Amino acid sequence: MPAYNVYDAPLGSLIRYFDGTPKPPARFTKKLAAWKSRNGVGRLVRKQPCRERATYTAPASITLHEGDFASGSVILVTVMRTHSVDSDLSFEIVERPKIGMVRVLNRIGDDDELLNLAESREAAELWLAKAGYSRARLEEVTADEVSADVIEGRTAA
Repeated sequence: MPAYNVYDAPLGSLIRYFDGTPKPPARFTKKLAAWKSRNGVGRLVRKQPCRERATYTAPASITLHEGDFASGSVILVTVMRTHSVDSDLSFEIVERPKIGMVRVLNRIGDDDELLNLAESREAAELWLAKAGYSRARLEEVTADEVSADVIEGRTAA
């Protein structure tokens, strides 16, 4: 499915993106690195609508959190990828947040950014206390949200 269909997915969904080409053998390190940059999985953490400026127009985009590189308990590098909704890649929703999970959201400009997806409100509050975001808010995944996706045909494959 194209990226603009994934744009409607709720924050916290696990999204797979791919270009349809087969994975090259490990001995071809440059080809494998190029393939990995166009094929992967990430958690949907941000959706930005189309932005119009005087000199250009930026299409809507989605940002996926692909992982963290850490040393001990210290995160050194966070890997995020932003894809335009008119990307030539294909996207699919692998998993949606379950009922009862809690999103920790932070406001960036006019958009929300997912900081953490916790299993429960207690886990989200604990994470928030440790992380120290002062303006973050908690949002629970409700049955209404999940059932709306099913009714509208947006369930994960």
